[in-house]
Amino acid sequence: MRTSIATVCLSGTLEEKMHAAAAAGFDGIEVFEQDLVVSPSAPEQIRDLAAGLGLGLDLYQPFRDAEAVRPERFVANLKRAEAKFRLMNRLGTTTMLVCSNVATAEIDEDEVMAGQLRALGDLAADHGVRLAYEALAWGTFVDDFEHAQRIVDLADHPHVGTCLDSFHILSRGWDPAPIEAIAAEKIFFVQLADAPLLHMDVLSWSRHHRVFPGEGDFDMVGFLSHLVRAGYDGPVSLEIFNDAFRQADVHRTAVDGLRSLRWLEDRTRRALAGEPARDRLQLQPLPPVEEPEGYDFVEIRTGRLGETTRLLHQLGFALGGHHQSKEHVQVWVQGPVRIVVNNDVALDDPTEVAALGFEVADPDTALERAIRLAARPVPRTQEPGEQVLRGVFAPDGTEIFFCRRPGNAVPAWLGEFGADEELDPTSLITGVDHINMAQPWQHYDEAVLFYTSVLALAAQPAQDVPGPSGLVRSQVMRSSDAAVRLPLNVAPAAAEQGSFVGAAYPEHVALACTDVVAAARRARRRGLELLPVPQNYYEDLATRFDLDEAFVGSLQELDLLYDRDAQGEFLHFYTGTLGTVFFEVVERRGGYAGFGAPNAPVRLAAQYRRTHAQG
Repeated sequence: MRTSIATVCLSGTLEEKMHAAAAAGFDGIEVFEQDLVVSPSAPEQIRDLAAGLGLGLDLYQPFRDAEAVRPERFVANLKRAEAKFRLMNRLGTTTMLVCSNVATAEIDEDEVMAGQLRALGDLAADHGVRLAYEALAWGTFVDDFEHAQRIVDLADHPHVGTCLDSFHILSRGWDPAPIEAIAAEKIFFVQLADAPLLHMDVLSWSRHHRVFPGEGDFDMVGFLSHLVRAGYDGPVSLEIFNDAFRQADVHRTAVDGLRSLRWLEDRTRRALAGEPARDRLQLQPLPPVEEPEGYDFVEIRTGRLGETTRLLHQLGFALGGHHQSKEHVQVWVQGPVRIVVNNDVALDDPTEVAALGFEVADPDTALERAIRLAARPVPRTQEPGEQVLRGVFAPDGTEIFFCRRPGNAVPAWLGEFGADEELDPTSLITGVDHINMAQPWQHYDEAVLFYTSVLALAAQPAQDVPGPSGLVRSQVMRSSDAAVRLPLNVAPAAAEQGSFVGAAYPEHVALACTDVVAAARRARRRGLELLPVPQNYYEDLATRFDLDEAFVGSLQELDLLYDRDAQGEFLHFYTGTLGTVFFEVVERRGGYAGFGAPNAPVRLAAQYRRTHAQG
């Protein structure tokens, strides 16, 4: 599949965008007119740069308000178009995007519009240029692709075809199935954009909230499948208008874009398996991936070893041993949970979640797939006889390792710490319930796609949680059996500006247990001060759930929080924050599958008070 990306998707200068697209692995680009207008490089220099980078110049865009106009205005449009065709000849690009009219349209007659496109096609042919006519979702008279195609058919010109844009089709709820009835040779270009489902005017939605395929809510696999069945064989390009993308690092965004196309290519190929072969796009597969079956380990990196290990002890963990060749690394164990503590950093460096190990069926295949999806491998050395751990960096810098699924066996790497067997098999802690990861706002969509494509986790509906520093957006990535649950949080801007005393927005490790009351009492006996919960919370709790007074009193005594739904109950407590990390201990009763979302504002407010008191 030939991949392309519009320069409007990326930050920086036109030249920087071209270098980033080439480095990411794209085959070509769409040159957005404004990027060329503001560039000091002549069109010939851009053409030569593209050739040197191995990039095709697949499209020049946009040409606006061309058709549905009165004759005197159309004469001016022809003059304007001819200037653009000459420019395209200098650039060396042969296809121009013509958008349906939104500003100067006066004649709502298909025959008039087709005749004007035909005249533009005659002029384009003189310059060796093709016109790809696109129905904008907010076009004055033409706002859907089937209408646009009827006009193209009426124009009946070899240099006039259609451009199909997934956003303009799916945002309006149009059925994309009729794409299959369009003659493949009349589909001149395809642009892809995903988007979250929002209730707002379509123009604002389009200009600010598009995302790469796999990062939104549209059925992108279904859309590309229709194109394959139609026999389309041209470029598949990304056209994303997104405020965050245009402020983010250009190289990261380009890599994220290519990852989205490779993921979509693989998913579409699998969706079409078994259908009669007509794949002129030549969709390429990725190495197969299975969902992770659990957490193998969590690694904490800290410059404050004493307070970190003290907290682990208070939560019931025991020292499993020190690594045989890495003197600054130790492992703490409780039941099946393994916390690796790495203090190979400067004294007093903040405590943070550094790495996550996921149990997978085939670590080699998982790593190969991740690399094919443009993930960066984690460089790691080991002494002879030590386990080889395979991993890549997540978008936020967390190291993600693919660990061989041990079943009920102890992971082989534990032997490097002298821990040959599980400690305390009767532990209250039974596993990692979930790990909550904070994401920079400009890379949130990238993280969703990363965990979707690399680990086959599914994104759940996002929620907004209010806190003293603003709304926190939270979206859970999870495996189908919930063995892995990974909530991704986007911190409000105020949090990034120091509401947490200069620290990054905190992340946390949630531990599953069989008896949260017993776990809280044990932690208290060992000196742990749990995150305090105000009296007002318990008064409100008793009202909301009509709870027994003695039960509420026992919760309040231990600073426990409570939630309930139709399936079951949820009891939990939080520790204080070390650097950017805190722990949560949870007990699920019945079929409760949530995360105690009504209690999140209580936690956020308590953390806010504590950090500001410290500051």
